[in-house]
Amino acid sequence: MSFIKKHIIRFLFGVLHSEAYKKYKQQQNNNWGKTHFKAFGKNSSLPEMYWIKNPKHISIGDNFSSLFNLRLEAWDQFQGKSFQPEIHIGNNVSFNSDVHIGAIDKISIGNNVLMASRIYISDHYHGNISAEDLGLVPAKRPLSSKGPVIIEDNVWIGEGVCILPGVTIGENSIIGANSVVNKSFPKNSVIAGIPAKLIKTLDNLQKTSE
Repeated sequence: MSFIKKHIIRFLFGVLHSEAYKKYKQQQNNNWGKTHFKAFGKNSSLPEMYWIKNPKHISIGDNFSSLFNLRLEAWDQFQGKSFQPEIHIGNNVSFNSDVHIGAIDKISIGNNVLMASRIYISDHYHGNISAEDLGLVPAKRPLSSKGPVIIEDNVWIGEGVCILPGVTIGENSIIGANSVVNKSFPKNSVIAGIPAKLIKTLDNLQKTSE
């Protein structure tokens, strides 16, 4: 590689990693969010790397933030079938990296929710356990939902958690790392495991300390 080419590459690398470029890219992403989402609240921001499907079905509240590899999917068509998806994210919600949310029905995330990295939340399955669906290759099996996913206010979701269709997580709950949540839990629950089970109730802890 020639001396001139090396310096051009170094220059371009420096520009792409400069604070000024990052701020410019961030502003571009935020402007895109304001014009494409169903709602995009004040002081909210998209990460540098994201993949959004059908933002017209997605609402984001105020003060939202996420690290890289954010993936939000609202599927309104698949294999010739139509859906009416809705993804709603409340105010003061913070995601770490690699959060993946997919909806054909409804996923609602309340206010002040905090999520760690590598979290998957879905309100649907890719095919049922039936002879008809199993006769198709996985990629061509129909999507089906067992109901919406509701994450209420002030929930903290740990690293590597998977939340499956038809689940409601009550307010002030905590989900331990690497849990698979396949059923609903009331408010103030501490849950963990595969599948997730109730470990503690925060109400009880509060009463004990009084």
